[in-house]
Amino acid sequence: MEVLIDLLGDAGALAVAGLVVGIMFGAAAQKSHFCLRAATVEVADGRLGPRLAVWLIAFMSALSLVQGSVALDFLELSGTRAIASTGSISGALIGGVMFGTGMVLARGCASRLLVLASCGNLRALVTGLILTLVAQAAFTGVLSPVREALAGMWMVSGGAARDLSMIFGLPTAVYTILAMAGFLLAIAFAVAQKVPVATMVPAAGVGGAVAIGWLMTFAIAQTSFEIVPVSSVTFTGPATDTLMALVAERNVELSFGIGLVPGVAMGAAASAIHSGDWKIERFGADTPMERYLAGAVLMGFGAMLAGGCAVGAGLSGGSAFSLTAWIAVFAMWAGAVATHRLMKRLPVPQRS
Repeated sequence: MEVLIDLLGDAGALAVAGLVVGIMFGAAAQKSHFCLRAATVEVADGRLGPRLAVWLIAFMSALSLVQGSVALDFLELSGTRAIASTGSISGALIGGVMFGTGMVLARGCASRLLVLASCGNLRALVTGLILTLVAQAAFTGVLSPVREALAGMWMVSGGAARDLSMIFGLPTAVYTILAMAGFLLAIAFAVAQKVPVATMVPAAGVGGAVAIGWLMTFAIAQTSFEIVPVSSVTFTGPATDTLMALVAERNVELSFGIGLVPGVAMGAAASAIHSGDWKIERFGADTPMERYLAGAVLMGFGAMLAGGCAVGAGLSGGSAFSLTAWIAVFAMWAGAVATHRLMKRLPVPQRS
């Protein structure tokens, strides 16, 4: 890592780390069809199926690898933004429900939209661009006062109050053992659901990419003389940074997120081309644009309010044992399940 920093500097090393992690995540997510929305739809329909098994493998893989790294002193998360910074419980709850509702309407969360767009899905590309613009508006633009007001309703201080490992007070080794047991149960469940090994392995790779993201940024932070943020895979913030850098700056400021987004696109596209799954998909009568755009707006605002997307909060923040991240992902589940059930009860519009 020292050699990489000497050659490229801190920012360059972070961008390379993001690119490597992104390629791994994109390829694994495309191959495994990892998707939180698909898992919630199965649960909403009253069945526990293969898409839920894939999500559980990815989540438990990330959780066991990250907590195992902490237990072995390979990783320290107490200074990360997910733990050390002031958080918002109201933001996690409200934003999580909004995000979950939006991903059902748009048929994919932020990470899934990026993967699909990289595989030729123009619906996902348009939806992802709208999501990114709304997220930027919620972060620093016209929607930021609304976000700040909602987030300020119920705040939680950073540190021990936001660290689930400190709240429960158990040794890190216990969390690691429990997470590994959860991972084995997820594998057993996937086997029972007849999920192919060729799907289970990349599903675990999704969680592995999250763990490697934490480890690589931590290693750079430990080696650098400057303050380097320790982070992992998340999409809403990096996507807005990437888009704004491309349209508003002559020189792109390198970071982990700037490398992550194109890395995911490259990994997903390469995997889709290799498997013959790359194809152009457009909006149609059964895929109305207004539904996707409404979902994009809800996800863009919800992710910024909740402090992360389905991967940023669900896998990265969840594996770090961030209280607000766990609240956000549960809220995403609740919002998605409720929205899917409600939509099934609505009358189907008749074509003229």
